[in-house]
Amino acid sequence: MSDLSWVTAIILAGGLGKRLRTVVSDRSKVLAEVDGKPFLYHLLDQLAGTGIGQVIISTGYLARSIEQVLGPSCRGLKLKYSREDTSLGTAGALKQAREIIVSPRCLVMNGDSFVEFDPISMLMFHIDMGAEITILVKKVDDTKRYGAIEMNAKHEIIRFKEKGSARGLDLMNAGVYFMETSALEIIPDKTPCSLEYDFFPTMSGKGLYGCKTEGRFIDIGTPESYAQAEKFFG
Repeated sequence: MSDLSWVTAIILAGGLGKRLRTVVSDRSKVLAEVDGKPFLYHLLDQLAGTGIGQVIISTGYLARSIEQVLGPSCRGLKLKYSREDTSLGTAGALKQAREIIVSPRCLVMNGDSFVEFDPISMLMFHIDMGAEITILVKKVDDTKRYGAIEMNAKHEIIRFKEKGSARGLDLMNAGVYFMETSALEIIPDKTPCSLEYDFFPTMSGKGLYGCKTEGRFIDIGTPESYAQAEKFFG
């Protein structure tokens, strides 16, 4: 399996970006400029190298501006859009996007973070485990800001700890997921609905696995981390 041309990627880009507005107030945070181009372009460049043929951008806040900047294709990738009319949360937005996903598996990425990883290796892990959902996880010194994940020896995710209460655990959710597309149909109907808080915890023991990466990670969710992103990509 040399490419991911049969996999649909979904980038979750509907967030309000409230914490970042003191430094990026005129656009969606996924369009915040980093190293001379919108942050979202870094994710698309990463996907372009995998051979993925189609990407769905899940939009919400300032959706029209994202669609205008990217258009129907970008970086050699065919783009479709799934727009939230009201805030659905990360899981709700993904469930809505299900209507235009045609592949049996999908690669889901947070639109405000970037992590170095090998998508082919992650997909093979997902298949070998017989997983419904595989979360990319990374070991960090401090998980308080991100929350933490606990895995057993079989790589099954058995516990989630919320932000600020993750003492003793050192694996964080890196914001990249391989999912069986059919799993999206069991996302709860509540609105808004979060992947991290409402959906993933209910999948523990039901085919939820963690795949480790040693790659670098950056997010642009706060002014402090956004300031570090320029050096990260530079």
